[in-house]
Amino acid sequence: MPRATNAVASRTRRKRRLDQAKGFYGSRSKLFRQATEAVDRAQALSYAHRKEKKRDFRALWIVRLSASCRNAGISYSRFVEGLAKAGVALNRKMLSEMAIHDPEGFASIVEIAKANATLPASK
Repeated sequence: MPRATNAVASRTRRKRRLDQAKGFYGSRSKLFRQATEAVDRAQALSYAHRKEKKRDFRALWIVRLSASCRNAGISYSRFVEGLAKAGVALNRKMLSEMAIHDPEGFASIVEIAKANATLPASK
């Protein structure tokens, strides 16, 4: 019995993988084995980096809030504590946007946080 290679399916599979590697440099976009390894790595890293992006943005919002809070005379940790005690349910992204685009509104939220935070005794 002659050997059947199912060349159509194999060619389709290889072509699909090489299409995914389009834009990669050199043999990573031309040769099947290198393309397969490059695409597998790219997909794994894209998954990981989607998770990292969320962490990076949260850190950015916290840095922005901390700077705005320091300008208003309160630390970031006391600010968050005051908001939690006051029951203000704004997330860090929205607070950061307010600090940049609506300074008056942010100042009123800072006052709410100051009223509810445990502030250290001043010297």
